[in-house]
Formats: sequence, structure tokens, C-alpha cells
Amino acid sequence: MKDVSPVQTLDLTFPHHWQAEILAARPLILPTRHFVYPRDAEEIERGALEILIRPSASEQPFLATCALGFCDAIVPTGLWSCPNPDEICAVSGGYAYMIDASAPQRFTMISYRPVLEVRALAAQGLLLFVGHHSLLAWGGDGHAWQSEKLSDEGVTISAIEGTRLHGLGWKMIADKETPFVLDLRTGLRI
Repeated sequence: MKDVSPVQTLDLTFPHHWQAEILAARPLILPTRHFVYPRDAEEIERGALEILIRPSASEQPFLATCALGFCDAIVPTGLWSCPNPDEICAVSGGYAYMIDASAPQRFTMISYRPVLEVRALAAQGLLLFVGHHSLLAWGGDGHAWQSEKLSDEGVTISAIEGTRLHGLGWKMIADKETPFVLDLRTGLRI
């Protein structure tokens, strides 16, 4: 297996019921429980992020093999705690997987290919994913909202003030960065 991006993030902003360790390589002896994300992953041939996850003291650990999206340091790789304390967000070369640590067969792959940035917004109870054209928010109950198209190529978050997100999106026709403001409760433009 190829190594993933050299910069690995560990963001434990939200309280969580699990422990996790990013492994340098797949163990020679696999644990009894092993899950591959996504299930039918041809991408595994390009490499993977290997994570040993311990859901809780009473549950058996499992190995999560998360297919690598892109082998480029510009896209994130790492682990984030989530607004739901039973979920873990694993990002492997910009491919983001929301894994239920208490039931690892349940997962969601974030639709952005790639995710360009992940931000934990504790005050708003959201994990925010930045894509090329829009933003997607994940809350305690899962997918909270997805913004409309904000950019033709590249979204920049410039500030977060309470329930407002300020950002810039490049507009091809105007050939310039255009500011926008979103309501973090709904994902709608203000």
C-alpha cells in the first residue's frame, strides 16, 4: 500500500466515545473486525488510510481501511471527532468517510471528491466540509445542509461570526473573487 499525504490531522474538538490510531501500514495479522470504505473500493489499489478504532472499553476494536482519494498534500488526511460522539470522520487524501464507531458497517462517504478542507465548528455543532464549489455541513444527526454553488473553482472561508460564515468564491465570468455570507443553521445565503 502507498503512503497517504504526509500531513495527518487529528482534530478532537468534539467529545467522543471512541479512541483511534492511524497506523503506518496495514497490520500483518488483521483484527477480527475489519471494514473497508467504501465497500467496493477499487481505489484501495492506490493506497489507503489504516485506522485502528476502539469504539468503547466494552467493544472489540476494528480496523478501518479508508481508500485514498488523491496523493497530494493539498487535500486533507486525518481524523476528526464529530458532533455525534459515536461517529468518527476519517479523511484519506480528500475522500471523507463518516463512520459510526459503534456500528462500523454504517458509514457515509461525503460526496465531494475531493474535500479540500474540514473544519470543526463546536459552537455551531457542525463539522464543515469545503469542496471546490460549495460547502457541506454535518451535525449530530448526520447531513445538516449543503450550500448552493458558491464558486466556479475554489471556496475560501474568511471568517465565522456566530451563525454567519463569510467567504469568497471565484466567479469565472467576472474573473474575480466574490464575497458571500451563509447562515450556518441552514446553509442559505444571507
